[in-house]
Amino acid sequence: MDVVGESFTPIDFQVKKNDCNWKKCQSPKSLLSCAQNNYILVEKRGEKRNVGFIQLNRPEAYNALCDDMMTEMGNALDAFEVDKDIGAIVITGSDHIFAVCADNEEMQNRATKEYLRRNVLDHWNRVSTVKKPVIAAVNGFALGGGCELAMMCDIIYAGENAMFGQPEILLGTIPGVWGTQRLCNAVGKSLAMELLLTGDKINAQVAKQSGLVNKVYPVDQLVSEAIRCGEKIAAHSKKITAMVKESVNAGVSLWLNATFATDDRKEGMTAFVEKRKASFQDKQRRFITECLSPPRG
Repeated sequence: MDVVGESFTPIDFQVKKNDCNWKKCQSPKSLLSCAQNNYILVEKRGEKRNVGFIQLNRPEAYNALCDDMMTEMGNALDAFEVDKDIGAIVITGSDHIFAVCADNEEMQNRATKEYLRRNVLDHWNRVSTVKKPVIAAVNGFALGGGCELAMMCDIIYAGENAMFGQPEILLGTIPGVWGTQRLCNAVGKSLAMELLLTGDKINAQVAKQSGLVNKVYPVDQLVSEAIRCGEKIAAHSKKITAMVKESVNAGVSLWLNATFATDDRKEGMTAFVEKRKASFQDKQRRFITECLSPPRG
């Protein structure tokens, strides 16, 4: 497995300042008005409109992540979280750029005390804490904070032109949103260390072989395939998919009897026996604390 050996230079990560109005939202399907969203486009997609869709929309800055963008994304995720129709969420960029970095000009003059006192990057992690499954659809460059954003998602689909990397070493820093841990968990220690210490990038095929990416598609098919995956997930019980996600991300097992607190478990098993399609209602009959704890003795 070869790492693509071309390293980045600091000039590759410079973004322009105060550019929030460079491209206005023109989508009639946007859930939030343009005045509210300068950095993202938000829609419902899928045949049943049950897949939340967030598109990074800061093209002249190569979709560099900044506080305002991540705040807008957090608000959109919060809205999808409480929307009973939404069963999965897709996050994407453009055909050529997913996101290249965090906004260096925004971050360079912040003092250490400011980061420690304000926990300024905590809200960036909202992507990984939302209860509904999130799919990253990555075309083009996903570098630095962009790669971290993709890794916050539960599933990563990549276009054939996708490139991944954590080149923060070139700027005299390290990934800021748990990227070191996530990359190591995804691709293993050796490859993670090589990428983190050299600033090199890998292409979509290497990313798939290493376990970072689930599937690779042609650029023009990527988003539709990600939405199709979201629709498949959204067809299942939202209660149970949330349990699966929580169990995997927490690194612990939710005991099987936890699902017995849901009507959907009974409906799913009954439908199987009766040889029909299940009709999940996403209802929970009761919450039993003991269900979430391992048996004693």
